[in-house]
Amino acid sequence: MQSPTNHADSAYGDDASRWQAVLERDARADGQFVYAVTSTGIFCRPTCPSRRPQPERVVYYDQPSDAIAGGYRACKRCAPEAASADARFVEQVVTAIDDWEDGRPTLDDLAEITGLSPGHLQRKFKAATGVSPADFARQRRMDRLRSELRRGRDVTGSVYEAGFDSSAALYEAAGRELGMTPGAYRNGAQGIEIRYATAQTTLGPVVIAYTDVGVASIQFGDDEDDLVVRLAAEFPQAELVPEPESHPWLQVVLDYLTGEQPHPELPLDIRGTAFQRRVWQAIRVIPPGETRSYGEIAAEIGRPTAARAVANACGQNRLALAIPCHRVVRADGGYGGYRWGAERKSVLLELEAAD
Repeated sequence: MQSPTNHADSAYGDDASRWQAVLERDARADGQFVYAVTSTGIFCRPTCPSRRPQPERVVYYDQPSDAIAGGYRACKRCAPEAASADARFVEQVVTAIDDWEDGRPTLDDLAEITGLSPGHLQRKFKAATGVSPADFARQRRMDRLRSELRRGRDVTGSVYEAGFDSSAALYEAAGRELGMTPGAYRNGAQGIEIRYATAQTTLGPVVIAYTDVGVASIQFGDDEDDLVVRLAAEFPQAELVPEPESHPWLQVVLDYLTGEQPHPELPLDIRGTAFQRRVWQAIRVIPPGETRSYGEIAAEIGRPTAARAVANACGQNRLALAIPCHRVVRADGGYGGYRWGAERKSVLLELEAAD
């Protein structure tokens, strides 16, 4: 993916976040950018209902006029040149949240700006974006914090650039969202001890990694050494400390795979977007032995047209078994994809069906 224009400093400020918005048909992204497809010569809104192109064929533009200047024509299906009323409403609320100078606006503040009642605004914004204004504001601040820290900015400066009103608020949020202090995140988890344990299972090698917050990763693979290499790549400056195979959290996973425990109950260090967290939370309450379709999960979280985005969130899950995305299947009953392989998904579903 390539972008011929400079991105605005926003939640959609790089190609990766823009592609994620396209995959999720994120209503918040309408009006923030358009994407063009090199093979068709057409540009669209992020929420266009058309089939998603291959990512290597996508380029991004900040404005429709930029895409036209680049030789692309507007999609007749989503009409990217004409912003919808919902898109304008979302943009108005998002702008108010981003421009608020003292902490973050209350629901009453946003209601006064938009001319809607607080209850109507809450329902309308959640219907368009899948999250409440308060949840969106929290996620927006953390997105800005991550962006500032990745640029190498000092933590003190990041407090105010990200919209936190105090260092205490910053560190409280960072503990929940990053699983470590902002300074450690800025330095690739430098100085942070991430403990891990590996074992052989009926599904092949597994690695479980955890911080003081909880379990951050449960991954299957074909080689234990390769799993550890991948873990190190995620936190290049962290101190990886191997634990014995007898670690109790690893034992919970092993007991589940041998049928001695119905579901692995573990403290989790979950990191993801607001949308991903909603998907993962819905998946966590699916009882063992039952399944849900991608469309059913999408409807459950209030995004009935986002089945593809649900499938993508399943693919981004780092916590095998603890977030049981193997219980999400196609609408026709087919197993569908699985980050750790279709064969492992089949075995897990058969294991749970037998209990």
